[in-house]
Amino acid sequence: QVQLEESGGGLVQPGGSLRLSCAASGSTLAGYYVAWFRRAPGKTREGIACLTWSDGSTYYKDSVQGRFTISRDNAKNTVYLQMNSLKPEDTAVYYCAAAYAIPHQLVLTEIYDYWGQGTRVTVSS
Repeated sequence: QVQLEESGGGLVQPGGSLRLSCAASGSTLAGYYVAWFRRAPGKTREGIACLTWSDGSTYYKDSVQGRFTISRDNAKNTVYLQMNSLKPEDTAVYYCAAAYAIPHQLVLTEIYDYWGQGTRVTVSS
């Protein structure tokens, strides 16, 4: 059983940066797929980034490619989402999720087994 806890959300101005953290407990994330999702106001939750712990492969939704970076800290059993050049449309609750085995073509879908509670990001001047 994996427990996930997000942190790092907050209010940031357009063009600013934030780094979200997803700390795992209960199990090492070795061998897992770990992803970040977000739910914007009035919209469905969408997958935006995924990292394969085994080889470090990453996947991104087009709308965040080049602005967001997913990374990991093996020693801390933590995954990060560095968000740069933030836009008002990035305002959302951000969730991390984990699963042990996922087909590559489904890494940004809601197939994950474990979810955090979310952290709110607001991009506004």
